[in-house]
Amino acid sequence: MPRAKFQTLTEQMFYILLCLREECCGMDILDRVPAITGGRVNVGSGTLYNLLEQFVAAGMIGETKVEGRKRSYLLTDFGRDTLRREYERIRAQAEDYRLAFGEE
Repeated sequence: MPRAKFQTLTEQMFYILLCLREECCGMDILDRVPAITGGRVNVGSGTLYNLLEQFVAAGMIGETKVEGRKRSYLLTDFGRDTLRREYERIRAQAEDYRLAFGEE
């Protein structure tokens, strides 16, 4: 059975949405993701703009400003809820790991 779209998020999806807690454009996101992750995660421009389009269509982000080709976006309440659920899922995984290996 196929997974429901956005039921879980990839790292790139997670960090794009995290960046959009504040209004920003695609170029801002391309700079912010590596800054937030210490260079561990990068997002290519093709991936970014494809995901932004999908997030808008799903109601997870909204377009806030258009200046020529530059578009700015902001997380919606639905997007914030989706991000929160993913955070809770990741925390549960980390706790399962901790319990499995007896780490404090």
